[in-house]
Amino acid sequence: MAVILALETATTNCSVAVVDSKGEVLVKEDYGSKYSHGEKLHVYIDEVLKEAGLTQKDLDAVAVSAGPGSYTGLRVGVSAAKGLCFALDIPLITIGTLDSLVRQLSADQGHLIPMLDARRMEAYTAVYDHSYQELVPVQPQILDAESFSDYLSQGPVTFIGTANEKFSEICTHENARFVNGKLPSAKELIALAQAKYEAGDFADLAYFEPDYLKAFQPG
Repeated sequence: MAVILALETATTNCSVAVVDSKGEVLVKEDYGSKYSHGEKLHVYIDEVLKEAGLTQKDLDAVAVSAGPGSYTGLRVGVSAAKGLCFALDIPLITIGTLDSLVRQLSADQGHLIPMLDARRMEAYTAVYDHSYQELVPVQPQILDAESFSDYLSQGPVTFIGTANEKFSEICTHENARFVNGKLPSAKELIALAQAKYEAGDFADLAYFEPDYLKAFQPG
């Protein structure tokens, strides 16, 4: 198994993960409500590597959450990942934020919909089946009472992410399930990154940019 360092900074969760020599995923993260990436990301990288008995020179690749998400958070994570890859001459692996977030759900039927808050009544969303196959790609969407009605009419739909709070207030369908209090984590990046590493699916280190979906809006 490749030694991959995973960085997740798309939301307020500053999260770092790596697999130790026993095959266990070690995670260090700040599951708070404020952005702490600038202060804590490199500290967490050092701490999780030390706990795993590794150094930066042991790394085979760095994986990073590619967005969508916070403009500043994504910039911090991608900049750190690129810096490590350049310095260590190792590949960069990028994983869509919603693609990893949906892996926190487990279901044997119905649809899975990860959603990240994008201000007002807008959210970044994607639709997956219960085996994590993407049915609708990531896109910004205005949420209203009729959102995802086609899927809700077919059976259970499980929603996860930071947009749950506002959508659950307007979605009263009996098939809607909400898994609350969950943020994207570096833990889910590890398995996805391992598969990409084995396939040789690497990002262009010089030109890769996060998937913001929308232009930066200050304030």
